[in-house]
Amino acid sequence: MTPECTTDSQAGLAIQTGCQVTLHFSLKLCNGELIDSTFNARPAQLLVGDGSLPAGFEQYLTGLRAGQQATFSVAPEHAFGERNDNNVHTFARSHFASGMELARGMIIGFGDAGGGELPGVVKSYNELSVLVDFNHPLAGKTVLFEVSIISVSAKDL
Repeated sequence: MTPECTTDSQAGLAIQTGCQVTLHFSLKLCNGELIDSTFNARPAQLLVGDGSLPAGFEQYLTGLRAGQQATFSVAPEHAFGERNDNNVHTFARSHFASGMELARGMIIGFGDAGGGELPGVVKSYNELSVLVDFNHPLAGKTVLFEVSIISVSAKDL
């Protein structure tokens, strides 16, 4: 049974599974490099527990209330996962269209076993082979997750 978003009349709603949350956020690497931010744009909205935010990030939001700000250091295993060398594959160049121009860092969609698309990043290539990395670009990295909670409400029915 999924917990419902409930209120404490004195302090307002605390974020928990089932709450609709409006917030500003930023993601940065530990060296300060900005990855993504809504602070100078429209705030993000999410339903906690619906899978739109990795569970590792949701755990840091739990208990926060409207008006609160916080910054969290999120380890790779709670963010985008550890790098996995088994997610790096070499393909024959002939696997790609003959006229396709490849470039290092290029993202290519590959069909997966479930009929979906899996993005891969070209790491290197030559006339015979192409090395493709299927790890998330932030895999293996600790990220700084900064949030400013604008509102917390019960999910609209």
